[in-house]
Amino acid sequence: MILTGLKNVNLAVMFFLELGVLAALGYWGFQTGPTLLAKIGLGIGAPALAALVWSQLGAPMSARRLRGLPYLLLKVVFFGSAALALFASGNHILAVAFALVFVLNSVLIIIWGQ
Repeated sequence: MILTGLKNVNLAVMFFLELGVLAALGYWGFQTGPTLLAKIGLGIGAPALAALVWSQLGAPMSARRLRGLPYLLLKVVFFGSAALALFASGNHILAVAFALVFVLNSVLIIIWGQ
């Protein structure tokens, strides 16, 4: 019973990590762009592109979801981009925390076969 609850929490954490990627990429874009137009383009475009790729190739219910090593590489790039975006934006502690939560969540997903 408790393990089932922990598994559900782990799946919820994965969902919030996915949302965190979009937020981190948007934050990075709005902080990075040299002009207002570039800030808007990066701040909206980066998370939109990431959402499109993840929804087609990484989301659990996607008909085109990758499997095996390609899926693992996509996960590392997708979630790693958030950590890199946070780091590049000057949020070093948050970047490391995000990466650690992602690694722990991924390990638990593998162990529990989620």
